Amino acid sequence: MTSPEVPKRSKLELLKDGSRQLRGTIAEELLNDSDEFTGDSCQLLKHHGSYQQDDRDLRKAKNPDGTRKGKAFSCMIRTRVPGGKVTAEQFLAELDLCDQYGDGTVRLTTRQGFQLHGVIKGNLKAAIKGINDSKLTTLAACGDVNRNVMACPAPYKNNAIFDSMQDMAYALAEHLKPKTTSYFDLWITDEAGNKTNEAEFQPVEEPIYGKVYLPRKFKIGIALPEDNCVDIYTQDIGLLAIVENEEIIGYNFYVGGGMGVTPSNKKTYAALAKPLGFVENDQVLAVAEAVVKVQRDFGNREDRKQARMKYLVNNLGIEKFREKVSEYLGGPLIAPRDIEVTGIDDHMGWHDQGDGKLFFGVNIENGRIKDEGDLRIKTGLRKILETYQFDARITAKQSVIFCDIDPADRDAIEQILVDHGMKKADELTLIRRFSMSCPALPMCGLSVTESERVLPDLITEFEEELTRQGLQGERISVNMTGCPNGCARPYIPDIGLVGKAVGKYTLFLGGNSLGNRLAFIYDDMVPLGEITSRLSPLLEYYKEERQTDESFGDFCHRKGKESLQEKAGLTAK
Repeated sequence: MTSPEVPKRSKLELLKDGSRQLRGTIAEELLNDSDEFTGDSCQLLKHHGSYQQDDRDLRKAKNPDGTRKGKAFSCMIRTRVPGGKVTAEQFLAELDLCDQYGDGTVRLTTRQGFQLHGVIKGNLKAAIKGINDSKLTTLAACGDVNRNVMACPAPYKNNAIFDSMQDMAYALAEHLKPKTTSYFDLWITDEAGNKTNEAEFQPVEEPIYGKVYLPRKFKIGIALPEDNCVDIYTQDIGLLAIVENEEIIGYNFYVGGGMGVTPSNKKTYAALAKPLGFVENDQVLAVAEAVVKVQRDFGNREDRKQARMKYLVNNLGIEKFREKVSEYLGGPLIAPRDIEVTGIDDHMGWHDQGDGKLFFGVNIENGRIKDEGDLRIKTGLRKILETYQFDARITAKQSVIFCDIDPADRDAIEQILVDHGMKKADELTLIRRFSMSCPALPMCGLSVTESERVLPDLITEFEEELTRQGLQGERISVNMTGCPNGCARPYIPDIGLVGKAVGKYTLFLGGNSLGNRLAFIYDDMVPLGEITSRLSPLLEYYKEERQTDESFGDFCHRKGKESLQEKAGLTAK
């Protein structure tokens, strides 16, 4: 009799299997004299919220004798912040930690979290413990588990809708949090290595993730039909709130979204989530758990490039996937409600909160909180937080909202911005407000070219071109990444720019700011200095032939690639 074939597993699956619930040799390596972690520990560190990086600007640096200095290793630490909701004390703690242990900057992420960069190995434990002391955590901010749960950050108080979404984000984050005690043992205890050696190790039950966790990362977002500010269609699970009589009665579940692409691998692609069903409030956690378990048991563990849930959903088909979820749930799913996304808001500027107070959205370009020249974002935000102790929300476009503001304080807060070189929302163009980028160089090891460091100047070029053509008031979304992995969701906006080679980008058009349509490749290997000139004839075409209230992305989608290329004098590719 032939034994059943054992499924092949990737090296990382084998590593997780033998890691003693994500411990590996991290404890021992924290105590040695090396300035870097081994490859296996680097993979396990992700589950604890950290990536090892090196400053690629310094790779060619030399010592006085002409020899190479070698790589300058450090760690990025990502804090999980469900719904982007933080207290003033927590925000200030991140600002303190970036000065104490990092490179002096904090980055607000496209998933509503914090990132610290430049934390050397010897300071890693102290930095993570500092984050935990502020009652936040880095556990499950990265790795093959459910990551930060996103939700609309607007703090309106005139009904229960917005608080309900925030509460659901927190509930999902807690429900899907790994149970392993390795995080506490490694980062919170006084002695590194406490309870981590083989003899003392006692596994705990991981009822949702099992012994080897998920095949790949997993993402969840919650939004309203009129405001898809967290891009739910790009998530593994997207929840679209269904509102009746000013309260949420449940959610349309969407499954199988994801942005990562490997251009050399034709089996990889960006995908938008597909409708799974309507789920009442009291069943959201159970259905989410069932979806996660289906991905756990049937996701691809042999090839990590095929391991995201989008490939499982597409390979099975949504009907069979729905059947599997129903099987794990123990009952059928209800058909989704007939409702679509219709709008988006970046929540910048002043807004009535609904309870006599105001909230104030401050645009942080590409999420980087720093002081540089006359633009002193970090000092300005610190002064607001220390003076008023406002709760805050991080947005999906890498900016910040201050909550519960007394109208009498409005002028004083605006003056703090002026004093620190910061602009209010109404002083910024919409194309700048709706742009975002990934960090890319110099710290990201995956990046093939620039993103964060070049997008501000590129937006300035776009602004000048739009003004020249009388289109300066148009809302055009621009998302830029230094590689195809899609951290800034570049495959859905009006204009997507994806790093392809040093200084060159793949240009995507035809998405939109609503995030409910994939863009198409318009041109490839476009030099950074030619991006604006290649878009110029298309903006002219748009001005001439757009329909009433038609966005640039909708126009490009309607006209199609061939028509756009013909107008620009390009040969269709």
